[in-house]
Amino acid sequence: MNKTKSSNIVWHHATVTRQRRENINGHKSVLLWFTGLSGSGKSTLAHAVEEALHQQGCRTFVFDGDNVRKGLCANLSFSKDDRKENIRRVGEMAKLFVEAGVIALTAFISPYREDRLRVRSMMPHGDFLEIYCTCPLSVCEDRDVKGFYAQARIGKIKEFTGISSPYEEPEKPELVVATDRLSLEQSVNEVLLLLNRRGILELSHGK
Repeated sequence: MNKTKSSNIVWHHATVTRQRRENINGHKSVLLWFTGLSGSGKSTLAHAVEEALHQQGCRTFVFDGDNVRKGLCANLSFSKDDRKENIRRVGEMAKLFVEAGVIALTAFISPYREDRLRVRSMMPHGDFLEIYCTCPLSVCEDRDVKGFYAQARIGKIKEFTGISSPYEEPEKPELVVATDRLSLEQSVNEVLLLLNRRGILELSHGK
């Protein structure tokens, strides 16, 4: 991968600002970063939150792990270095969406604490909300209809998070959602309440 940076790049400041975009949208923009083991419910929750926000007239977009790896990050493997690059690219893209006035939602295992902190550091203070979807490994394995965990346990899938590759739990996430104990509706409400508390949505938008 070519890491040479051009010296002929100047950031262009648009006349249409993030604040003007937010004013049109009727809500602030933010990055909701869902993290957790495979099978913990990240993607399901992210899409359910987006549906709830969309029904309230919000501008949203979900970056789903599998979808991103089919396009933007199709050239990356699941090695530690490529996982880091995968998260870096997603962070940079999500940052642009937040600047566009959108509530961006990401659903990635993002197993390394350092990588999540790196994305947080890209964003202005308060724009990165880490949502930890906590769920026992045994429950995640029970939910695994594709059999990835079973294949990982017998060595058919290498570097699988939770089995042969580590998952570093968030130390200070903005929200912890116990997806094994809460219903999907309850989990969505927890996220909406967080957005209300943070002033992302007007109080009348929340549940």
